[in-house]
Amino acid sequence: MKSFSANSNKIMKYWYYVDGTNKILGRFASKISTYLRGKHKPEYTPHVDTGDYIIVINASKIIVTGKKAINKIYYHHTGYVGGIKKYTLQYMLLHHPQRVIEKAIKGMLPRNSLGRLIFKKLKVFPFHEHNLIAQKPIFLDI
Repeated sequence: MKSFSANSNKIMKYWYYVDGTNKILGRFASKISTYLRGKHKPEYTPHVDTGDYIIVINASKIIVTGKKAINKIYYHHTGYVGGIKKYTLQYMLLHHPQRVIEKAIKGMLPRNSLGRLIFKKLKVFPFHEHNLIAQKPIFLDI
């Protein structure tokens, strides 16, 4: 019996959209990363991109448990000497809610060229409107 290895041009890739309203950040991100990676499909192969496209709407309505909104800090370096910036999760959810979800999901993907390719299939929008109607996404209840 031969073992099956998926081919990237034979895999069907679907478009899904998910609603982030009242979802817990970490649990939500882990489910999305599973669909991006393709682990929900029977033809999953670790070295091939078998995942689907995911559109996240209402990213600004994500919730976190405990005191993470105040205690969790995101760091960013400008490239200049002494140029480290830090922002709390509360600030990021008010000003850049899509970056919070993107950063959580990117941390759950492989750190190689395949992970960068998979990450490009994620589209995050802070509110209910999105511009990907032509792809006819299917609602995914997570």
